[in-house]
Amino acid sequence: MDRHTQAVHEIAASVRRFHDSKQPYRVFHGSSNSTRPRHGPGENTLNISQLTHITVDAPHQRALVEPNVPMDRLIEATLAHNLIPLVVMEFPGITAGGGFSGTSGESSSFRHGFFNDTVNWIELILGNGDIVRASRHERADLFHGAAGAAGTLGIVTLMELRLVPARKWVKTTYHRVPSTAHAVSEIQAQTANPENDYVDGIIYSPTHSVIITGQLTDTKPAASPARTFSHAADPWFYLHVQTSTSSLRTHSTVTEYIPLPEYLFRYDRAGFWVGRQGYTYFGIIPFTRFFRWLLDDYSHTRTLYHALHASGIAARFVVQDLAVPYAGAEEFVGWVERELGVWPLWLCPLRGSRLPSFHPVTLGAEDENEKEASTGMSQPMLNIGVWGWGPRSHEEFVAKNRALEAHLAELGGRKWLYARTYYSSEEFWREYARERPWYEGLREKYFAMCLPSIYDKVKDEPRVEWKTPRQWGEAWLKTWPIGGIYGMVLATLSGDIGLHRQAKWRYKGE
Repeated sequence: MDRHTQAVHEIAASVRRFHDSKQPYRVFHGSSNSTRPRHGPGENTLNISQLTHITVDAPHQRALVEPNVPMDRLIEATLAHNLIPLVVMEFPGITAGGGFSGTSGESSSFRHGFFNDTVNWIELILGNGDIVRASRHERADLFHGAAGAAGTLGIVTLMELRLVPARKWVKTTYHRVPSTAHAVSEIQAQTANPENDYVDGIIYSPTHSVIITGQLTDTKPAASPARTFSHAADPWFYLHVQTSTSSLRTHSTVTEYIPLPEYLFRYDRAGFWVGRQGYTYFGIIPFTRFFRWLLDDYSHTRTLYHALHASGIAARFVVQDLAVPYAGAEEFVGWVERELGVWPLWLCPLRGSRLPSFHPVTLGAEDENEKEASTGMSQPMLNIGVWGWGPRSHEEFVAKNRALEAHLAELGGRKWLYARTYYSSEEFWREYARERPWYEGLREKYFAMCLPSIYDKVKDEPRVEWKTPRQWGEAWLKTWPIGGIYGMVLATLSGDIGLHRQAKWRYKGE
């Protein structure tokens, strides 16, 4: 780890200089799966994109992982030792550091919690340049606080991740249910089944929902083909599930076997179903299997994120994950249908989280709050992914998002902070009143006041009036269809567009 030590000391020296001169700064990681606006080049920026190495300790079932290691490289490294992490983010380009410092709840999180719950310890650089280690037993307040705080308590430079034995297949079962109410009750019931390793769901319409369960196994019936989703000729996962269950009677099931890595990254192509909206945006490209094959390079999430940011589409696109108590989930889905008309919706059950936390914990009723206060854990929650076009008018778009935030709060839920937030400062800290004194105490204790606060990181930037030639030029690049074409060009030039072709985890047959 001599290379690592040298790199971290160089970064720490830069942090110390910023701290001593009282200059604020931001950290450049080299990639982002956030849909928040990106910040300009005029700010002090610290580049840590070189921290991309992994070391697997197979006998002890753990791995040392630097923060900019993406999930696909992590999986390739651990599968070489027949091991996998307990929680794997569904998009190959999401990094380990992003998973720890942000919020990453996936289809195994009903059992294992968020990604940070599978980390043994972290190394991080404090705001004054000190290099420290934090774990559940050493600087436990910092270890707990840094998880989900969006990098505002220090810079994570290394983590030790727990691993478990891998299996060859995921026995995947699609459970057709007839309504949102049935979907909520079924997904909650499936989390109680000890045989399930993965649980999530898709609501296609008020009358068509599918709960998806996965069980790790090394055996596959000879008559069952291996189902894959990573190749250009493969179906998009959400379309495949919809087609496979459209003719099923309600409360019936269909089962197939998916190679483990193909299952873990099953939503990469189309970014769940966000990629479908590219066809809607342009309006002239038929949404057919042939064109999905032809344009496959643009359907992978790394490419989609480049296009999303460059084109300005994010300013009109609702991309929100929202955790609600199970009791309020049906009502919330109905609100989304009435007010936004967005379908499909993703369901992902999540284990309770330690409090206080900036993770999307659900607060529940008064008696449940008292229970949470005594146990230090939030109640289990149901995440609902809402991803689709919003109103064309910017003012109406903001108003709808603010209404969504308000209704979520009424139900005792919280949103994931990877996405745009529309709270004012007062509204944000009212929502996080329980966390504020704890968080600000940590910032003071660990010299983090030079770093942006979490509100600074997640707040939506006000719309800029077009006054200067540069602003007019940027606005022109975001008009239809120029914005979409510009996004595709930058995605092509990014260097990420062909990474999926080089993936070692893709299934190539037995």
